Amino acid sequence: MVVKPFTVDLDKPLVFQVGHLGEAYNEWVHQPIVSKEGPRFFANDYLELLTRTAWWVIPLVWLPVASWLVSMSFRMGLTLAQVPLAVVGGIFIWTLLEYGLHRFPLHMKSTSYWLGNTIHYRFHGCHHRHPMDGMRIVFPPAVTAILCVPFWNMSRLLSPPSVAPALFGGTLLGYVAYDVTHYYLHHGKPYKRLTQDLKKYHLNHHFRNHSKGFGITSSFWDNVFRTVPSTKTAEKMSNQ
Repeated sequence: MVVKPFTVDLDKPLVFQVGHLGEAYNEWVHQPIVSKEGPRFFANDYLELLTRTAWWVIPLVWLPVASWLVSMSFRMGLTLAQVPLAVVGGIFIWTLLEYGLHRFPLHMKSTSYWLGNTIHYRFHGCHHRHPMDGMRIVFPPAVTAILCVPFWNMSRLLSPPSVAPALFGGTLLGYVAYDVTHYYLHHGKPYKRLTQDLKKYHLNHHFRNHSKGFGITSSFWDNVFRTVPSTKTAEKMSNQ
């Protein structure tokens, strides 16, 4: 008896379907559908609402938190000269986190139902399958808050008490820049060479070679770890 491969019904909620793809998931999720209308995730309207986040929510929520953290270091004794150094250090740490998180957990190959395909689809697979879905590009603040906990604890462990808040504040600033930039690269129309090149670089990752080009805000770590893609880019998409 020949078992037919599972087929995802795009007209039905997707989250609980994709796990059934098994080993076929990785190929399926990297066949992008270019549409600004994203798929439905859940049948429940409340759960569905929680999957959607407007880009402007990110700076609205996290810039005040980052500013408060930086001011905390100042109140704890860091000088006006030392605070910017700690913030820049945090931004630099974020650039490595951006690359590492994108390259490894967000691009892991998965086959299992829950810990593999279903969770991966919710966090990043959906973005590759529907890259122009503008409400599912940035991370929901509640998810980000949970992910912040281990990195905040790491900052406290690896730096003096007065430095840790500004260091982590810089990391948050880097994250905000990343999420806003990521949205812009998909939905903005860059007119300057730098942002045009960034858009072409990122769309190349989506439409030509998803196994390279993991940097979003820059290609620095791609150059360091030799994951820079071919110079050919998704020209047609970058002009949209």
